[in-house]
Amino acid sequence: MEALYPAGIVGILIFIYLGLGIWVFAGLLLVAISSLMLVLGMNIDRIGTIAANIAYRYASTWELAAIPMFIWMGEIIFRTDISNRLFRGLAPVVEHLPGRLLHTNVLGCTLFAAVSGSSAATAATVGKITTTELEQRGYNRSLALGSLAGAGSLGLLIPPSIVMIVYGILAEVSISRLFAAGILPGLLIAFLYSSYIVIRCLANPGFAPPSGVRTTFRGYLHIGLDLAPILILMAIVLGAIYSGIATPSEAAAVGVATALVLTIVMRQLTFKLFLETLMGAVRTSCMVSIILIAAAVLSTAMGYLHLPANVANAIAALNLSPYGLLIVLSIFYIVLGLFLDGVSIVVMSLPITLPLAVQAGFDPIWFGVYLVIMVEMGQITPPVGFNLFVLQGMTGVPIGKIAWYSLPFFFLMALGTVILAVFPDIALWLPRVLYG
Repeated sequence: MEALYPAGIVGILIFIYLGLGIWVFAGLLLVAISSLMLVLGMNIDRIGTIAANIAYRYASTWELAAIPMFIWMGEIIFRTDISNRLFRGLAPVVEHLPGRLLHTNVLGCTLFAAVSGSSAATAATVGKITTTELEQRGYNRSLALGSLAGAGSLGLLIPPSIVMIVYGILAEVSISRLFAAGILPGLLIAFLYSSYIVIRCLANPGFAPPSGVRTTFRGYLHIGLDLAPILILMAIVLGAIYSGIATPSEAAAVGVATALVLTIVMRQLTFKLFLETLMGAVRTSCMVSIILIAAAVLSTAMGYLHLPANVANAIAALNLSPYGLLIVLSIFYIVLGLFLDGVSIVVMSLPITLPLAVQAGFDPIWFGVYLVIMVEMGQITPPVGFNLFVLQGMTGVPIGKIAWYSLPFFFLMALGTVILAVFPDIALWLPRVLYG
């Protein structure tokens, strides 16, 4: 029973502080400070020294430099007409598929995810074009918004991914290998989404009314021009990482420079645009970084309380099979996803779950991909689903309705997780080929 006492204290404090609706980083810090004082009687000076050392360690971590760079690159794309070009380029490609332009949500998010790293940014950038276009053309609203919410979450799985960078740093595994591991699972989930759209639209052809417009040969020639900015960014950023020429942080900086050059070539770069994108990146980066540091303080506090070891021993005592453990962890992460953002989920849970997963025989790279999918599921579950907030702000549709529209895509992500668990080489094959 003594082993359960620290866990109970931490659980109650998390419920109280985060339930008050205060900033997440402040809540995490308060949980850490309060638990160390209540359980161990540690004084505030000692706690302050621990927190300062953690903040310094993270501030000097080079890999974290990739986060603001990838966020800035996404801001540049979001505030220029690259997203408009993306829709124009994809429209002729999907016009002969059942579901037609609904597939632009999936394909657009898949391509943008490869230059973003953020789920909310992916949903917002693609959604600012497709939501209006699809509504004006009479497409089924529930399928349009649901597919956009689900596909937007691919911004966390298809590299570059901010959550993967955080996981790689905390789990001390290669970020480049993690990026490579996320490609095929991301494409698998995108395929499941498009397949679902095809099935729904074959059953209900009215969901995707014909446009009556035939793309000419010249229109097909313009596809390459419209998709060129995104494809150039993908080739430079991912090519630099997988060829070994640059680290993820260096490739992110090169990606920002390339995005700025593209805006100059397209004659869209102004001082106002530059300042807006820079400030947007600073705001988001500060939010991610301060949550990361606060959650790291909480993780350290849980270590002082021996909480990860106690929980691990309790679960180990259940004698679960590897798949049984995976089911328990999945339920745990789905519940966390109802209330916390992705970065907080990773840094709070990893000291407990990663040792369990490794002990059960799961590869840390594979577990990173699995964890990102779990975080993705939290992006479309209320009450704290970031993609739901983004779409609600763009369309005015109540969050409850958008969550209902997104429910099939939640289950498709769960199906993707099952497939990934049964066939782990979907994630592990590409890192093995690229890096041995």
